[in-house]
Amino acid sequence: MSTNTPTVLVVDDEKSLRDFVRRNLEVRNFNVETASNGLEAMSIFNTQNVDLVIMDIMMPHLDGLETTRRIRQTSLVPIIILTALGEEADKVRAFDMGADDYLTKPFGTGELLGRVKAVLRRARWSEYPADNEEITRGEIIANLDRHEITVRGKILKMTPTEFNLLVYMMRHTGKALSHRLILKNVWGPEYGEEAEYLRVYMGKLRQKIEIDPLKPEYLLTERGIGYRFTG
Repeated sequence: MSTNTPTVLVVDDEKSLRDFVRRNLEVRNFNVETASNGLEAMSIFNTQNVDLVIMDIMMPHLDGLETTRRIRQTSLVPIIILTALGEEADKVRAFDMGADDYLTKPFGTGELLGRVKAVLRRARWSEYPADNEEITRGEIIANLDRHEITVRGKILKMTPTEFNLLVYMMRHTGKALSHRLILKNVWGPEYGEEAEYLRVYMGKLRQKIEIDPLKPEYLLTERGIGYRFTG
């Protein structure tokens, strides 16, 4: 990713919204490509270097969820999904497909820029300096230098957010951590109320690290508080 001029792909069938996002990003030195549906988006994505995708769910020809799934087959590029107010099920499905964040329409310039900045920051893998290169908890080894998680001898495929979340939990083994605390430390200071993010991501991590995800040994739910890592 170019630190000076990241390229953002904006995908929405509403021209007015595409233009709003494009104007606000271009004036802040982003390169912006636009598409009106998922098929156009895939064509651009497969031929250009894209640092971030901002994409509506409801679109003709190829919707945002299926486009997200296709992008995730080959890339870990951050994806922000656009949803209408109250579409809770769509948000969860989008996360399951591999989206990193969402914006609820209508949204203002400040919210847009805050999300873009936070998602690009998380995409740089870890904020942690690699002075402590390895953390071992039971059968789980986190190598901070190589951004690798090894479980029972097998190296796992991890997104930057999954990696940072697991490393954060491992660093605080034995402590009950609130939703707000986890969100602010892993997602960023702009976050705190998005408990559904954690439900989805903890579910993803359990699928990857637990022998039985329904009976977790490492990532435990603390009712009314948040989560605790034990190992």
